[in-house]
Amino acid sequence: MSQADLTDQAPVFQLKGSMLAITVLELTQNDLQRLDQQLAVKVEQAPDFFNNTPLVLALDKLPADCNLDLPALIALCRKHGLRTLALRAGDPQIVEAAGQLDLPILPPSGARERKLDIASKAPAEPAKPAEPIYRPTRVITTPIRGGQQVYAQGGDLIVLAAVSPGAELLADGNIHVYGPLRGRALAGIKGDANARIFCQQLAAEMVSIAGHYKVAEDLRRDPLWTEAVQMKLSGDVLNITRL
Repeated sequence: MSQADLTDQAPVFQLKGSMLAITVLELTQNDLQRLDQQLAVKVEQAPDFFNNTPLVLALDKLPADCNLDLPALIALCRKHGLRTLALRAGDPQIVEAAGQLDLPILPPSGARERKLDIASKAPAEPAKPAEPIYRPTRVITTPIRGGQQVYAQGGDLIVLAAVSPGAELLADGNIHVYGPLRGRALAGIKGDANARIFCQQLAAEMVSIAGHYKVAEDLRRDPLWTEAVQMKLSGDVLNITRL
């Protein structure tokens, strides 16, 4: 076989999975004028966060047949630095409009329900709960540089070094940083509201617990900025206290 034949058979691509932090904008009212005003306030508070930010538009909480102008909504988001990648919707009109714009549709949030024909089925034994999967705490001993992303799946993440601006830490559980935290830290990313973030020096670009976040503009106003702190949720409020 010639060298040219071997070159033709060599793969030119690979499919890889990736854990990415994607912002979700959940719209509850079809009022683009108010949305424009409220987004403008958010952009003023955190301009760095609204900078070509990948976005999923969650439209499954809108009333049925609300006559949403989807192109105008996407243009409005783009105006404020939010790039729409996909929609989460179930309304047929919105799904059809998304198809015309060549946007993928994600299923609506919440559990799906279907009617069961109980009479035709014998009683089933209750399913046994799934055995918990043990995943050890992930420990990182080297500095996390800008552009790097570290994810602790199913457990906690411990970093024994500095986290640079532009770096991103993600964990299903808690995050511990025994050094300056200057990048992003997202704990409880699968919804664990009991997760916490600990660091020896708070200088983060963003912190988030179970989807509730604060960006650098909010954090700098906190009296514990640059101090050793822990962060946890109290209801929907992300609280910062001294270690």
